[in-house]
Formats: sequence, structure tokens, C-alpha cells
Amino acid sequence: MAISRSDSSSNLSESNTTTETTPLLNSARDDPEDQEPLVKEATPLPMLQLLVVCFIRIMDPISFMQIFPYVNEFIAFLKVTDDPSQTGFYSGLVESAFAITQFLAIYQWSRLSNKIGRKPVIMAGTLGLALSTMYFGLSSSLTELLVSRAICGIFAGTVAVVQSVVGEITDASNQAAAFPIYGLVWPIGGVVGPFIGGVLSNPADKYGSFFQNSIFHRHPYFFPCLVAGTLALCGVVSAYLFLEETMHKKPLDGTRSNPVDDREPTLRELFSIPIIRALSISAFALNFNRTCFDVLFVLFCYTPIVNGGLGFSPSTIGFILSSSGLISATMQVFVMPVLLKRVEASKLYNIALSGWPISFATLPILNFIARRGLVQATGNLHLVSDIMLWATLVFIIAMSKIGGMAYSISLILTRINTSSPAALVVSNGVMSCAMSLARMTGPALVSSIFALSQEYHLLEGYLWSLCMVCFSVTAMGLGRNISRLSQSSLTHFTHK
Repeated sequence: MAISRSDSSSNLSESNTTTETTPLLNSARDDPEDQEPLVKEATPLPMLQLLVVCFIRIMDPISFMQIFPYVNEFIAFLKVTDDPSQTGFYSGLVESAFAITQFLAIYQWSRLSNKIGRKPVIMAGTLGLALSTMYFGLSSSLTELLVSRAICGIFAGTVAVVQSVVGEITDASNQAAAFPIYGLVWPIGGVVGPFIGGVLSNPADKYGSFFQNSIFHRHPYFFPCLVAGTLALCGVVSAYLFLEETMHKKPLDGTRSNPVDDREPTLRELFSIPIIRALSISAFALNFNRTCFDVLFVLFCYTPIVNGGLGFSPSTIGFILSSSGLISATMQVFVMPVLLKRVEASKLYNIALSGWPISFATLPILNFIARRGLVQATGNLHLVSDIMLWATLVFIIAMSKIGGMAYSISLILTRINTSSPAALVVSNGVMSCAMSLARMTGPALVSSIFALSQEYHLLEGYLWSLCMVCFSVTAMGLGRNISRLSQSSLTHFTHK
């Protein structure tokens, strides 16, 4: 997507005939001297820059998820409510505060980075994330919990700027290697965050005298926040020492820098582009699927077999989630780069989306296997049923991770359909807003559908499965337009 200013009557005349499918940098490409030779060999991957960006990016899932293991205990410790049944409501408010403010801040951070640069925005966001995370652990009331998480979400809104840097340090020859590595960040953070929160919370009771009569005794949930915040501070130092500013790099399509490439498109202009509009809607659907699967999977595993679930213990669920992270890492590092070299990105995106309806439709089969193989006397499964159960479980997790690969591919599609760094960062901001919105709405909606299905035995208790299959099939339909639109997405903006 090129951005050009009309600075002469001829340009004005040309702009009036421009449509949404006008080729990118049309006028610039007319002069062969303005073009650089096509890249014939893969550009060496800037590994130091990529690793620094990934280290900074991982602070978002760590800060977001490290509170999950202890947030209910924290609410009870602060005596927010005398009714234990209301604890979940207040913990939900605390968890939502992060997502809401992050959603509101993402686009603003993206615009600010076009004015002052990527590096200062990333450093400010990571520093704010570190301090607000520590503040959360020192909170002594519900108000402070909400305020600290809201501040944390605001500074975590720099996510779109971080992922734009990945697009700006890579090109078409090496993006197939870079984005899968970047895609590992959330799965790894999703494992590290809860581990920190679960192991380090309430250390005075868990680990004895060393933590007694200290700040960790008066504030039993400060230790995991301190560790997560310290990691974020290390991210600030890493950014200061090693991260290079990328805002003034040449346009993403490889043409020479031109003042017209620096104009930031407005939201109206962005949403007037069919491919950006389609990617935004699909980004919401993708993250909605991923978030809902995570919620449903835990609920389904925890629910007793007689009630339609699997009756797994928390330790077994934790083992499965950790193992699923290994499956995701294997696919991102070894499978996805190979596929991206052989399959066009938009086609691979649609293939990946097909994993979601299969995952949601297959989950109820696990309960059928468990019911048929359950030995009432022992409460265990027959050997054959146990093998079938775990084999099917691995298949479902693998399909969900195939669906999750669409996230990294969506970043590539956004990059290849924007040529201006200024346009890339705000486009990524729009995509991140869509994903954040899905993360805000998905858990509450799908857990409510799950509860209603169980309570009223709707569709044998599996109405939630049918609903998610229908939604994920709809998401596949939305994704099919992306392949067609990406061929005609090179849009010519005219400054009026």
C-alpha cells in the first residue's frame, strides 16, 4: 500500500481516477532507475534484532498470564467479598481490565511510533509494563488491583509496534524464517507466565523462614510480580543496548525511500482497503477461535466424565498444556517455514484456519471414548480406551496448533500487503485491536455457552461444540477472500 501526496495538477487528476485496486507505487515504478534489483538470494536473518524483539514481546503474555494461578486467592486475601461464590466475578474484572485498556491503547501507540520512532515507544511500553506489574503485587485493595492491571494493559498496547519491527527488519526472502520464530513468543509466554505465578506466589507459606517477616510475607503475591517485572526491565535494557531504530528504513517493497511513503493512513483509509478490512475481520475470528479453544479445553478436561468432560486432575491438565506448547513450537520452527516456501501465504492461511472446526467438532468424541471405556469399580479406563483417548487428544491439540499457525501467517500477509513502514505499523495496530477485542469477549461468551449447555443438557450438553464449529466455519469463509484480495490490494492513497 503506497501513500502518495498530490503536489501538482497532474497528480490530482491522476488521483481522481485511482481505485482501491490501483497498483502500489505505480508512478514510482514507471522509472526503472528508481527500482533496486530484485533479491535473488535470501537476505541473512538479523538474528540479534529478532531475538531482542522476541524477548521484549514475550513480556506481554508473561505479565498477562502470571496472575492466573493466584488471582482468586489474591481476591480472597484482600477480603474483597465475604461471598466465596463472588470471587470469580471480581477476578474476572481484574483479568478484563488488562485486555480492555490494551485494546484502547494499541492504535494510539502505533501512531505515536510513527512520530517519535519505534525504539522509544517499545522501551516506554516495556518499562511501564515492568513497573505496573510490580505495582499489582503490592496492591492492597480491589481498586489498586484494577488500576495496576489497567495501567499494565495500556503499556502492553505497544504490541503492534513490536511486531511491526519484525516486518521492518525482514524482507520477502527471509520472512518465512522470521515470523514462525516470532510466533513462538505467545505459546512460550503462556507456559512461563503461569509457571512463575504458580510457583512463586505466597512464598512465605511455601518456602519457609527465608521469606518470613519480609515484604513477601506482607504481600504474598508480590514475588511473582517482582520476577515478571524484573524480566521486563531486562527487556528495557536489551532494547536500549541492542535494538536498532527501524522507522526510517526503506519502504517494505524494496523501492528507494520517498517522502510520499511516510504519510500515515487514517483509519478510514485503512478500512477502505479490502485486504486490510478482510485481514482485520479474520484476525478477530482467528483470535476468538484460539481464545475460546483454550477456555473450552480446560473446562472440558476438568468437567467429570459423567457430566460430559474428561475428569482430569489439575496436574494432568497442566501436563497437557505444557506438552501442547512443545507441539506448537515444533510446528512453528520446523513445519511452518518449509510450508511457507512451498505454499503461497494466503492459501496456507486458509489451510491453517481449517484446523479450528476439526478441533471443536472432535472434542466431544473424547467423552464418548471415556464413557465407553470407563471401569466403574476403579474409575479408570480400559487400556484400549485409554490409548484411543490419548491418541485422539494429541490429534485435537495438533489440529488446534495448525489453526494457531494462522496467527504468524496473518502477520506476513499484513506485511506483504503494505509497503510503507508508516502504514505497516498502523495496520498492525488495527489487527492487534481486533485480536485484543476477541480476547476480551471470547472467554466470557464461550464459558457462558458451556455452562448453559451443561445446565440444560442442550444438544446432549455439547451445544458449545456446535456453536464453535459454526463460528470457525464462518471464519474460514471470511478467510477465503484474503487470497483473492491480496492479489489486488496494492492501493494508492492520495493526500487530499
